[in-house]
Amino acid sequence: MGVGVAAGAYGAYAAVTWFRYGRPSRLEPESQDPLLERFMPSCDVAERHHVRVSAPAEITFAAAREADLMESPVARAIFRAREVMLGSEPVRTTRPRGLLAMTQSLGWRVLAEVPDREVVVGAVTQPWKANVTFRGLPPDEFAAFNEPGYVKIAWTLRADPIASTESVFRTETRAIATDAAARARFRRYWSFLSPGIIVIRSMMLHPLKAEAERRARELKPRLREAPNPGS
Repeated sequence: MGVGVAAGAYGAYAAVTWFRYGRPSRLEPESQDPLLERFMPSCDVAERHHVRVSAPAEITFAAAREADLMESPVARAIFRAREVMLGSEPVRTTRPRGLLAMTQSLGWRVLAEVPDREVVVGAVTQPWKANVTFRGLPPDEFAAFNEPGYVKIAWTLRADPIASTESVFRTETRAIATDAAARARFRRYWSFLSPGIIVIRSMMLHPLKAEAERRARELKPRLREAPNPGS
């Protein structure tokens, strides 16, 4: 019975995602992102997540860049499920640890960065292919890219300070297809596989929060022990 309920819920989610495709939710004022807007002002889909963190923004941002998704058994299972569903070849390449370093090794490219605050990463791809590849482009070429048959994807890691010891971590993923045929293929792909993508994005929030707050706690004693330059 549990399997049937899960299958029904998954089917309902896929149906809702199908009908919502091309109509991303409206942004709240605090979530506006001019840096991301430069590269993708409109999109077919957008997913946004955030969490409040008791750590300075620069510590939160560093923890986000260095997060290791593959430490999570659930994330590994989701990636493996995609391989099975699409008939992909198993990944045997050893990738660097850390979210930003790992994704860059896959072909993603940094489009823009505000030190200690935000990074925008992008690539063009055909995600419905079994063995997907990501092609990074220079920032101006990415913004103007319109070659038929592709999807442009841009995502962010961002830490907004709200006090000297508190911040809000935000991540947003936007995607847009370059023509009608790619849009139809991506709509099918997104409707059935986006639950796993969204779970991975959501799952990173609490480990990231815990890691950033751990780093902030460890930093306090070192700051108290540091010699005063004026003494």
